[in-house]
Amino acid sequence: MTDYYVFSFSIATARFIFGQNSKIFLMSKYDLIVIGSGPGGYVAAIRASQLGMKVGVVEKAELGGVCLNWGCIPTKALLKSANVFEYMQHAEDYGITVKDAKADLKAMVKRSRSVADSNSKGIQFLFKKNKIDHIPGFAKLKKGGKVEVTDDKGKKTEFEAKHTIIATGGRSRELPSLKIDGKKIIGYREAMVLQEKPKRLLIVGSGAIGVEFAYFYNAIGTEVTVVEFLPRIVPVEDEEVSKALEKSFKKSGMKIHTNSEVTKVDTKGKGCVATVKTPGGEIKIECDIVLSAVGVATNLEGIGLEEVGVKTEKGRVVVDDFYKTNVSGVYAIGDIVKGPALAHVASAEGITCVEKIAGMNPEPIDYNNIPGCTYCSPEIASVGYTEEAAKKAGYQIKVGKFPFSASGKAKAAGATDGFVKVIFDAKYGEWLGAHFIGANVTEMIAEVVAARKLETTGHEIIKTIHPHPTMSEAVMEAAAAAYGEVIHL
Repeated sequence: MTDYYVFSFSIATARFIFGQNSKIFLMSKYDLIVIGSGPGGYVAAIRASQLGMKVGVVEKAELGGVCLNWGCIPTKALLKSANVFEYMQHAEDYGITVKDAKADLKAMVKRSRSVADSNSKGIQFLFKKNKIDHIPGFAKLKKGGKVEVTDDKGKKTEFEAKHTIIATGGRSRELPSLKIDGKKIIGYREAMVLQEKPKRLLIVGSGAIGVEFAYFYNAIGTEVTVVEFLPRIVPVEDEEVSKALEKSFKKSGMKIHTNSEVTKVDTKGKGCVATVKTPGGEIKIECDIVLSAVGVATNLEGIGLEEVGVKTEKGRVVVDDFYKTNVSGVYAIGDIVKGPALAHVASAEGITCVEKIAGMNPEPIDYNNIPGCTYCSPEIASVGYTEEAAKKAGYQIKVGKFPFSASGKAKAAGATDGFVKVIFDAKYGEWLGAHFIGANVTEMIAEVVAARKLETTGHEIIKTIHPHPTMSEAVMEAAAAAYGEVIHL
């Protein structure tokens, strides 16, 4: 009797029933095909499966996308290594003697890659658990709800789906004057796996990627210079936060050039010589490696958007509040649509999109209540309006600020750098924004996001008892400061 079968359920289920060596021909029709398995794609796929859909996910590389494999997770592993090394450098401050602590970049990178691999395997487990088919290859949209997938051997297979979500994410953006060669001029991927510590590193761009790598390499002993085109580093943050981070970076020995531009890089010699246009004139900066951290470009090339007529604008796919494109049955989420290019945003968009497809009634995402986190040291976390933006929006505001230097827990932890800053509408007490800089503040910002979602007022925060001693007390104290009721200042 032959062991050939055709089934409409998943490969994993079929092999469980008929044995691992059975030849399975999976039916090519799905309720949903997701193109891309990053934090937008895999989350959308799992939610769709929970809602009873038959789901396939096309991925040309590792499951989990850039975030799990080359972004959010492995960078945090590197940053933790740097953080531990810094603790050891200052162990005497805590009454501990440590001798001859050394930063081993190869070992740090190995640990980082191990963490990434573990998380990617976790996605494999979740796909099996939720009966989601992983379809390896490069996807291209076709008319009539079809998706063509080309595998690594060039074989093309066509699949059909009632709905298709594009979640192809982004990659390092290149400047004309800063072409990435992968050796002397590198992007974030190469920066994550260097096997030798550069003596001198020039970082172009001071967004989250730029400042996180600046902190990491500076912490392990590299001479770091940061060049930022705009007037201040971490330019999307509140101005006071930017100033505080710049002060901290300079204190740690970094060189910062704002209002400056790298116009060319000479890579002919052993290292690099960058020509930088600064407010004080043109300067030359010698370094071993240049890291380009000037933002993200969307992955839209070659996936069939033009052929099926999906509308794009300024390199992003145009979608409605529930991520539907102008083409029936085609949706887009994550870095490729308008909004902040953040993993948690892509995940939220994926869930919202799928729930709408399933006939539920999800709320549109409030993009003014998206937390942003940067994991350098000190960390940065923020949500909502900056002080400047709130004023421009016409609000009369109350601003409260509480420094960690006045926090008992921060003093005990030896982490007194930074502050919590909160902004309220003076008329109604609406929480307009919050801006944190300091140790572990990325773990604290969710309180503000939840409070703003629930329309909590400043007075309600003051009357919410926070545990003592904690860093989070600073949120309550900052709110109290805004209304002239602060106790510990």
